[in-house]
Amino acid sequence: MLIELWGVRGSLPTPLTTGEYREKLKKVLSLAAKEDISSDTGIESFINSLPLDLSNIFGGNTTCVSVTSDSGDICILDCGTGLRPLGDKLIKDEKFMKGADISFFITHTHWDHIQGFPFFKPAWMPGNIIHFYSPVADMQSRFEYQHDYRFFPRKLEEMGSQKNFIRITPLQEIKIGNMTVDCIPLRHPGGSFAYRFRENGKTFIFATDAEFTGEYLESLNVENKHFFDNSEILMIDSQYSLDDSFMKFDWGHTSYTMAVNCALRWNVSKLILTHHDPSYSDSQIASNLFEAVEHRNVSNSDKPEIFTATEGMQFEL
Repeated sequence: MLIELWGVRGSLPTPLTTGEYREKLKKVLSLAAKEDISSDTGIESFINSLPLDLSNIFGGNTTCVSVTSDSGDICILDCGTGLRPLGDKLIKDEKFMKGADISFFITHTHWDHIQGFPFFKPAWMPGNIIHFYSPVADMQSRFEYQHDYRFFPRKLEEMGSQKNFIRITPLQEIKIGNMTVDCIPLRHPGGSFAYRFRENGKTFIFATDAEFTGEYLESLNVENKHFFDNSEILMIDSQYSLDDSFMKFDWGHTSYTMAVNCALRWNVSKLILTHHDPSYSDSQIASNLFEAVEHRNVSNSDKPEIFTATEGMQFEL
């Protein structure tokens, strides 16, 4: 199972501004003045030594994650603006030019989770078959509404691919190649769903757009709690710093501290913090990661290993 991150922002796309780019440059050049960067080797070594927020751009696209089975079946979680570059990659593969099956698993249909679909090139190509899985009864009408001429110049039915909308129920197991996929509902305004992917005894869980609190954790029934237990990788909503989470109670998102608490409680091996707030700079996101690690360390645990979601990041199970 290969997991690839294409969009990691929450709420709306957040391109890097010229001001932010110049600020990064100033910090990098200030550090470079103290180093030997007179050779390609020196330059590469210097770049690798930079702090996380200077050596990386976490990305400004909204939520999209691909999961590819060992047999090559592709599943896509959500259709944020990260779906556009994923589509550009897929059409370089001949099978997506001639006809292939693509399975989407939709957490919910807030703007930032569907706004990339009209720009997904494989959906415009005849022969491709796109399956939308979700517990939402009117998923097709929601996508059709997004393509209304008031909002987009082409109707959903004008896209060349065949589109199938499949309603599933929580904990119903769906087979995609060798993978088994199921879901449970999450606490979020308008509703959302967490998806679990299992293959060869390994588990990846995607649980964005949820407001996990101590009270909510206690309210999870035993069956749903076991949904999260012992996964190799948990990618979870951690949009807010701890301070911001107090000011945005009931907005439907989680702090990085509570994300760590969830992972500790569920005995997760790797934790990926995602759905970064659009107002957060790369420096703030990096700071959230470091503080999340400190929070884990205070719990006297070296598990889970913690990552902050970054466009282009890959994990293999």
